Amino acid sequence: MSAEDSLSRAEELLARLERTRAELERLSQANDAEKALDVLAELSELSKAIEGELQNAKRVAETDAEP
Repeated sequence: MSAEDSLSRAEELLARLERTRAELERLSQANDAEKALDVLAELSELSKAIEGELQNAKRVAETDAEP
C-alpha cells in the first residue's frame, strides 16, 4: 500500500469519525446514555484506525525517501 493510499484511507476514516461524532452529539441531546457509550467505543476504534493509517503512510514515505 502506498503512502497516498494510506492517506486516502485516513481521510475516509476521518469523514466517518465526523459523522459518528455528530451522532454522539445527537444522542447526548436525546439523553440516550447507553447508545452514546456504544458510539464512544466506535469513535475510539476509528481513532485507532486513523492513527494506524497515518503511521503506515509515514513509514512508507520514509522508506520511499531512503536512497
